[in-house]
Amino acid sequence: MDSGTGMLIAVPAAVLGAAGFGLATAAQQRATKEVELAPTLSPRLLVELFGRPMWMLGLVATVAALLLQLVALAFGPIAVVQPLLVTGVAFAAGFSALMARRRPDILILLGALCCAAGLSAFLLLARPVPGGADESLDLADGLPLAIALAALVVGCLVYAAAVSHPSRVLALATATGVLYGVTAGLMKVVTGQLRVGWTEPFGHMALYVVCVIGPLGFLLSQNTFQQGKLMSPAVAVITSVDPVVGVLIGVGWLGEQLDTSPGMLAGECLAALTVVAGIVLITARGTHLLHRMEAMEAVGARHVGPAPG
Repeated sequence: MDSGTGMLIAVPAAVLGAAGFGLATAAQQRATKEVELAPTLSPRLLVELFGRPMWMLGLVATVAALLLQLVALAFGPIAVVQPLLVTGVAFAAGFSALMARRRPDILILLGALCCAAGLSAFLLLARPVPGGADESLDLADGLPLAIALAALVVGCLVYAAAVSHPSRVLALATATGVLYGVTAGLMKVVTGQLRVGWTEPFGHMALYVVCVIGPLGFLLSQNTFQQGKLMSPAVAVITSVDPVVGVLIGVGWLGEQLDTSPGMLAGECLAALTVVAGIVLITARGTHLLHRMEAMEAVGARHVGPAPG
């Protein structure tokens, strides 16, 4: 199958996967607010959530999105598939508003559109293509990158455990995005191994590492949704860190190539800045909405007054 035909399959599958992740995020974020606050990475949270209708909807959507992501990774470069997942921010905002029976926030959607537009421009300019690397790469080939990403995850978790500032949720979201990006990179390796034979992945470490890192990332995402008061900033961080890590793995480990000629590189940087601007807008608007929510809660508490003696 030529690369053009592969992209015709990969891009729609990636966008549909982003929609699935957006639905899962909105549903799971609502469900996590219905149970007692759990410590970070505590399996007890999943035990309490299991069986709740909204969380089960999110789980089904997650499985469907993962299958679509696998299809996209099987037919397209990871440097294309992972950035398209940023559109999940817009889907999550839309589904969240629908579930709350309110209109989506215009500035949040504008920020999501900036992300999507920047990514579209980046993909058109970079024209990423698959590398010629062997899909059964030994994990040792990516050891320096793996060490750096592991240090980032540990640093985020330590920071989140040490502070009570709202930024701790963004640290959890960053760690989640890293784990998701690594999972996607390893899934790309596994899909390549499946082309050799259905039993081929069982002879390599990538599949077993995915079976550990994938569930950890999922559990950490549930902690992030539960501990954050607003969904959009955390989702913006997760869905931006995820593709960045995916592109790093694709280019630095799997041999995927980007057009880095001076003119194209300048355009790619401008497109990347557009994505960053969208994320900043989403985060700033989310912070404003959070402060407004807290102010309304404070006014409501004053109107209620102390209970009669």
